[in-house]
Amino acid sequence: MVQLQLAAVWDEGVESPHHHDHENDGSCTALAFIQEPLKCWETLYDRFQRTGNLNDISEAISILHRAVETTPADDMNFATMLNNLGNSFLSRFEHTGDLGDLAEAISLQTRAVDLTPAGDEDLPSRLSNLGNSLGCRYQSTGDLSDISRAISFQMQGVYLTPEGHVHGPSEFNNLGRSYKIRFERTGNLSDLANAISAQMNAVQLTPEGHTDLPGYLMNLGGSLTRRFERKGDLEDIAEAISLRTYAVHLTPDGHAHLPSHLTNLGGSFTCRFERTGDLEDIAEAISLRTRAVHLTPDGHADLPSRLMNLGGSLTGRFERTGDLEDIAEAISLQTHAVPLTPDRHAHLPSHLMNLGRSFTRRFERKGDLEDIAEAISLQTHAVRLTPDGHAHLPSHLMNLGGSLTGRFERTGDLEDIAEAISLRTYAVHLTPDGHAHLPNILTNLANSFLSRFQSLKDDSDLSEAIALQTRAIELTPEPHASLPTHLTSLGVSLKQRFQRFGNLSDISAAIARQEQAVDATSEGHAQLPGFHTNLGTSFMMRFGHTHDPADAKNGISNLVQALQLTHERHANLPTMHINLAFAWYQYFTSSHRSDHLDAAISNFKYAATCTSGSPRTRLEGTICWAGLLNDFYPCSTSVLTAFGTALDLLTSIAGLEQTVQHRYTMVGEFLSIPGEAAAAAFKLSHPDRALEWLEQGRCLVWGQQSQLRTPLDALNAHDPALAARLLFVSQHLESAGSSRQHSSTSNSWDRKASHEADALKHSQLASERDRILGHIRAIPGFETFLQPLRCTAILSHLPRSGPVIVLNVHEDRCDAIALRDGSDEVLHIPLPSFTLQKAKWYQHILTAQLKDHRLRIQDVEQTSELSCGRAAGPYNAKARDVHDILEGLWRGVVRPTLDALGFLVDPVNALPRIWWCPTGPLSFLPLHAAGVYKGVQVESVADYVVSSYTPSVAALTQRIKNDAPIDDRVSGLFLTSQPTAPGAPRILGTVKEVSAIHTKAQELQIRALNLSGDAITPKECLERMEEYSSIHLACHGIQETLNPLRSRFLFHKGGLDLNSVMQKNLPNADLAYLSACQTSAGQESLPDEAVHLAAGMLAAGYRRVVSTMWEIGDESASQVASDFYQYLWSRRPEGSGSRFDGTLSAHALHYATQQLRDRLGNTNASLLAWIPFVHYGY
Repeated sequence: MVQLQLAAVWDEGVESPHHHDHENDGSCTALAFIQEPLKCWETLYDRFQRTGNLNDISEAISILHRAVETTPADDMNFATMLNNLGNSFLSRFEHTGDLGDLAEAISLQTRAVDLTPAGDEDLPSRLSNLGNSLGCRYQSTGDLSDISRAISFQMQGVYLTPEGHVHGPSEFNNLGRSYKIRFERTGNLSDLANAISAQMNAVQLTPEGHTDLPGYLMNLGGSLTRRFERKGDLEDIAEAISLRTYAVHLTPDGHAHLPSHLTNLGGSFTCRFERTGDLEDIAEAISLRTRAVHLTPDGHADLPSRLMNLGGSLTGRFERTGDLEDIAEAISLQTHAVPLTPDRHAHLPSHLMNLGRSFTRRFERKGDLEDIAEAISLQTHAVRLTPDGHAHLPSHLMNLGGSLTGRFERTGDLEDIAEAISLRTYAVHLTPDGHAHLPNILTNLANSFLSRFQSLKDDSDLSEAIALQTRAIELTPEPHASLPTHLTSLGVSLKQRFQRFGNLSDISAAIARQEQAVDATSEGHAQLPGFHTNLGTSFMMRFGHTHDPADAKNGISNLVQALQLTHERHANLPTMHINLAFAWYQYFTSSHRSDHLDAAISNFKYAATCTSGSPRTRLEGTICWAGLLNDFYPCSTSVLTAFGTALDLLTSIAGLEQTVQHRYTMVGEFLSIPGEAAAAAFKLSHPDRALEWLEQGRCLVWGQQSQLRTPLDALNAHDPALAARLLFVSQHLESAGSSRQHSSTSNSWDRKASHEADALKHSQLASERDRILGHIRAIPGFETFLQPLRCTAILSHLPRSGPVIVLNVHEDRCDAIALRDGSDEVLHIPLPSFTLQKAKWYQHILTAQLKDHRLRIQDVEQTSELSCGRAAGPYNAKARDVHDILEGLWRGVVRPTLDALGFLVDPVNALPRIWWCPTGPLSFLPLHAAGVYKGVQVESVADYVVSSYTPSVAALTQRIKNDAPIDDRVSGLFLTSQPTAPGAPRILGTVKEVSAIHTKAQELQIRALNLSGDAITPKECLERMEEYSSIHLACHGIQETLNPLRSRFLFHKGGLDLNSVMQKNLPNADLAYLSACQTSAGQESLPDEAVHLAAGMLAAGYRRVVSTMWEIGDESASQVASDFYQYLWSRRPEGSGSRFDGTLSAHALHYATQQLRDRLGNTNASLLAWIPFVHYGY
């Protein structure tokens, strides 16, 4: 059951400093007119207030410091100079966070106060300034005595200020600020009431038109915003926004404080958005904060905080709408802000923490482990920079613990959750009793304990979670805005305990707490739908135990209310529909009423077809939708609609805005969808739809990369500019997908910022491509441009020399589809005697055989003992004979297929060709060698056809459609052998193999080049691939299991990896002969994605590829290569000149492998020697 769990995690917002926190004495101005240095100080100080240029304030401090040193202590102006110098240090601290500046400010201001006699008209302002500095120190250290002393000094200042004095509003404003600061620590509403009262006095005492009025309005709005966050009264936030809007209105364009006012007004709009979910509020916040950033010049000390705040608002909108461009821009802005923040700045830890929060939010949406790794790295750094005793340390520890908890929930790494609990426990220990944030901290620690309980089922963890949540509720006064969240969290834990022990009192208590949460939450609150959701799922859980219809009705009623209260663009909408669908289905299992089943199906459908939310969540809903239809309405054509939606969403979860590697990770979680959809289509007698879905869902990532290279001739003829733009965007998307690095790969902040800017550009390119495609598809005649191919299109441009066979294996049934040139219909061939279980068993046997014969190894680096073939590593296992596999494939798959095609006759002329396009475990089985190799009647597929493979039908037909003559200037053969690559066994036979081929090519005057061993690097090999149409690689091949794109050929000077090959676009490429091991072995976790070196060569543009399924013997490899080329040499047309032509490569490999078979016989070892050689492509 999907649950919406709400946790009270916060990040410290960084607001711009308020310029009215201290006032300069008028006596300073008098001095300025007397002494030139003091006039210079005043000019620099004022300019710093406008520009934020730290050089100005530093020079001002230096000038005034020299003046203080040369002024006698008994001078009548000495106290004034000390006060102003202290204010200067405070101003610099507010921009740099250097605690040394703050200590100097307090020392100087204390001396100024001590030197000021009672009754002096400057004493109130000096007391107020000293209070401001003490308040700043409290915010860094959390020492309550500092803020209490600050309030005491400022109250004296207010008391001593005569009524009507020009400094009166300033004194009230600063006193109000200190009360607000203490409230944020203690949560005592009387402090906040005093803050609002003092700040209202400041506003009321300030005449219209006074330059300080906007600042006082802004600060009063800030305190009202805090009261709204605490009590949830919408009138407070409305008044705060009204006051702050008026303050912005009063601030003229070009004023130094306008950007800070815009930022803070944006903060109030963001706060109201977080409560109401009104997208207009967050849009206004983003607009205001964007304007603030644009008005802040480069080098301004406040630019980092403004970038950070803008990023925070964008992250908030992303959390609601799920728009990936928002989170990409947020991360880019915040990544830019961090290196602009000085190393010792007090705000640097908070900046790091907030950037980490944004990475965590993106991880929660996309599931990219690099994002959560970066978040944890940033937040760890923030904790390390936060000194012991700092007021923010508990919240930093809490947020780091939250990210570790998130990673644990994805990976199951128990070390992460143990560390999360340890950090959050320490945060609780550091938080004093009575602290306003303690209940939130307790609830978050409880959530980590609950997360570990859900994995380990350790009852003590659940007990601890419930105890912490109970204490959090006890410590939260009523009314309090966070109380419903704490109640809901406790309800979730009690529900877990009910699931564990079945005690009805627990689920009843959970419902009671969650009902309290709903009742305590006012209408329009953004979290109210979530509270209804949790309450509804609790009712449904109790219904599952009691079967009381009242529980089911209450559960469904709450879930319906949650939906009704949720904005139509909310990112959680699909999840809510899924929750309601499960509730209806649960009710159906008891009632057996068809309308209840239909309601479940309908809500799964709504989840699938929502325009908002995570594609992954929508896909999960679609799978349930299709599954229920398939189970209960198997003859309904709606089954086809549901599976069609699933295939479309499968494409969405692996969007082009992601790296190729991450797309492979995403599709790996939904491997069964295309096969299940195809099986349903076969059952409904729609083999054409089965073909379309297998084409759409198989080789998804490979197909995306190929699609980015689709020729645009027709579009170019219609609109050359549009075609050029699509080509530009596609080329850059392909490059970004294959080469973009995550920011976590670098320790340099400049590089991190660059990587995140690249990620944002990547996301923007993907969105632009979608917009371009939408525009193109609106053009008559281009409606299906780059859409998944329909059957009629797939049947176009089939090879004339033989059929293409698409195979689907599913637990319900197994089928083949034959596609033949000249036929506008597919030939459906049921395979009733074959099963998915057989395919998996044959794969298991083959893997054991290969290990037993030391023919399968994935990574050279993981082996301690190396063999003498073109891979490495011994295995010890006992398995059945490979003959069983080949005969099973022959009788269950291949023979029925050839029989349906009429191929089981002695061929009169040359053998026809056939292309195998398998799915699932069949992708790892040698269909090209299927046959009976024991007994009198030996028979195999090689007797009737010449076999090739293709990753997908489109890969083959697009090659045929776009087949163009190879440029004679490029036609030729490049050869390389790498016999002694570091860390791999010597394969000296490759030298002889390559030398013999090269010598014969030269004799025939074929354009050929041999660069072997140290004579060539992987990078230079890529360059030669552009200069020669064909390549022969004789070396070690490595298949990486954890990162398939790092699968590679081993050279003396490094590795030539699949990722580098796939980035190439070689229009004149012809044949790639990969005389290496496991070059088409593939990745067992991605059976339908063709993640192997052979497919990479096809993606780079090669028309045909010879590769191997497992390790090949050095001698056998050389023999097959020799016979292969001999076949090609002997059939060169007259007048070929220096050209090299690989057109007959499939026939050549068929000939060469049969020659090897004839030499070795049909023993088990002999079969394993020649079977691995396979042909891909045209």
